[in-house]
Parts: sequence; C-alpha cells; structure tokens
Amino acid sequence: MTHANSNTLRNLCPALQNKHYFNYGGQGPLPTPSLEAMTTSWQRIQELGPFTTDVWPYISAETNKTRASLSRMCGVAPHRLALTENVTSGCVLPLWGLPLKAGDRLLIGDCEHPGVVAACHELARREQLEVDNLPVQQFRQGREAQHETDAGVLQALEDSLRPRTKVVVLSHLLWNTGQLMPIPEVADHLRQHAQQPFLLVDAAQSMGQIPVEAAAQAADIYAFTGHKWICGPEGLGGVALSERILNEASPTLIGWRSLRDETRADINDPEPFHHDSRRFEIATSCVPLMAGLRQSLRLFANEGHEQERLQTIQSLSGELWRQLKELSGATPLLKGEPPAGLVSFQLNDASGRSPDEVVKILGSKGIWIRNLEEPICLRACTHITTKPNEISRLVDALEQRMSPDH
Repeated sequence: MTHANSNTLRNLCPALQNKHYFNYGGQGPLPTPSLEAMTTSWQRIQELGPFTTDVWPYISAETNKTRASLSRMCGVAPHRLALTENVTSGCVLPLWGLPLKAGDRLLIGDCEHPGVVAACHELARREQLEVDNLPVQQFRQGREAQHETDAGVLQALEDSLRPRTKVVVLSHLLWNTGQLMPIPEVADHLRQHAQQPFLLVDAAQSMGQIPVEAAAQAADIYAFTGHKWICGPEGLGGVALSERILNEASPTLIGWRSLRDETRADINDPEPFHHDSRRFEIATSCVPLMAGLRQSLRLFANEGHEQERLQTIQSLSGELWRQLKELSGATPLLKGEPPAGLVSFQLNDASGRSPDEVVKILGSKGIWIRNLEEPICLRACTHITTKPNEISRLVDALEQRMSPDH
C-alpha cells in the first residue's frame, strides 16, 4: 500500500485540509461521504415518518447491517455483538452485570483509562470487592521485542493474580505508552486459574489500527468505539461478548431494547431479557450514525487489507519514533519502534514549558498533538492518512519550541 492511496481518504476529510492532525487516539476526522450517509439516513427516516409502521423495517435493517459489520471485524457471531454509544459504556454495562460476591477481587492494569478505572472502583465500593494492580506500564520494549513484552506481561499477571481474582481489566493497546498487550495469551492464562477470571479489554486504541479478531474472540468483554481510528461519528461503538457473559451476566442499565418483548414488562416473567448481546442494549439511539460508521468502514476497506493498513501506520509511527529519538531533548517512551500508531514521548524543554503549554503552542501553528498525565508525556498519533512530511513538520516545530530563544 502506498501513501498516495491513503491520501484518497485524506482528501475526503475536511478536518485534515487545514492542519497537521495527530490526535486519532482521541477522535478521528469524519470523511465527507460518512457525513453524507448520515444525512441521507436522517432524510429517509423523516420521509418514512420517525414513528410509523413504515420506519421500523428500515431501522431494523440499519441495526442488523451495523451489528453484522462490527461482528465480522471482531470475528464473532452477530448475537455476541452489542451496539453501544462509546467504549466506556461497552466496558461498564457488562462489567456491572457480572456475578460477583463480597471479597472477590478486580485486577486492573496500571495503564487503563480513568473512566474505566473509576467505574471499577465504584463497583468495588458498592459490592465490597478488593482491587489489585497489574503493572504493565513498565513494559516499553516496542515492536521488535514484542516477545519480551508478552513474556513480561504474562509473568506480571501470574504474580498479581490472587485466589479470588474474578475480573482482569487490560487494554489491547495501551493508550498512554502505545505498547501492545498479548490479549489471547492472557485469556489462555486466565482459563488455567481456579476462578477462570473474566477478561475485560478496552479496545479504544486497537479497533481500526491493528487486527483485533483474535483478541476479540479471546476476551469476555471487548469494547470499542467508531469515532477514533475508524474515523466514524462519535456516539456509536460496540462490544464483543463471550458466551459466558451472555449466560452468566445480568443486564444493568435496562430499557426496552433489553427486553425480549418490548411492549410489556411483566413482574411474573422469569426471563424478560434477550438471551443474546441485546440484553446490554438500552433504548433509543441515533440510527443515522450507523450509516456513517458503515461508510467509514467501506472507505477504510478501499485503502487495503487491515494488515496493509497496519504496515502503513507502523512505517509512519516508526519514522516519527526515529526522528524523535534523534532529537536532542526528546525521549520516546518506547525503547523500540511502536507496534501501532501511538507515539508517546517526553521533552526536556529548555524554556521550562509544561506539556500542555507545548500542545497549545503547536496548536497555534496548526499542529495538533495531546499531553497525558500518567505518565507525564506528549502523544502524537500517525494513521493511514498521515503524510510523511507532516512528521518532519512536527519534529521541526518541537525542535524550535525546545530552543531557549523561543
């Protein structure tokens, strides 16, 4: 795959025409055809009537097509894929439905997003659970030494598991360091534990970047969004659920979409909820977003196979990593080239500027990255739409900012 091909998608994104954008890990730009697909869907719903017998077949078809598309990406059957609004809801709704007892333990990676961590802590408070730490931030080998990371993570997991560990929370691709976690191997290890802990995986940074099928099939809860690396609209994502979750977890936030018969809620009905992933869906959602997300998926498919797209991302992130490594005063967090598009680094700014000040200065120049707090660093993301010369522009701007004269 060539960068010229990826420029086709780039030219369809208005947000990329007037800036150098490196914040795909926060939110990706929306291509114009995806916006147009949403507009068309909205118009069709209004033509049919937003609450008429004519509109329901259309809404059902949109939902089924979207569920099928996302389930194919995860390599699971459609009945195991629930549609969600974002990663956090995809993580939290099934998590809070797990069969946990006072004294059970949650094992949480030390690079998890605060939204998920806070939900785990509140669940622990309410249910009298214990929380343990899984140290993975220390693994910063990079892509070429992935086997060392894998071995280190599995050893840290073994050292951190307790007899009553019931849930392990670990991202597929760490949102701060950019290191890849061996999710299928972690799942295999947990199956050997007496409790066979549930594995919850935050896939915010993996879906749309790296092949996810093996990890999504191995995890019990694999939650992702469409608005980051897929470049879809915000407000729509999904979660792949294991058969064990469908059999053992209860719905938490409940609405008419959770019910097998949405027209009634009978107190005498022993099984009112869907037996599949829909038990974790709630109520009215924005249907036109589905058309937009599927259009973005089609545009990505036109850019090549997922492995080809990953190779493009890796070549760009590797180039950024190398230029940062050669830049005096800059230190990439990873010791080797990143496994995907997240490139985190620390600066020794001669002027004493904080990372958030550096972000604002770069933004004033039309270059957009972000700062993180744990660990304190800056993060730039490369995607298939990134141009090689943009990397040089970013590094040149960083070099200028570190000069004591600026």
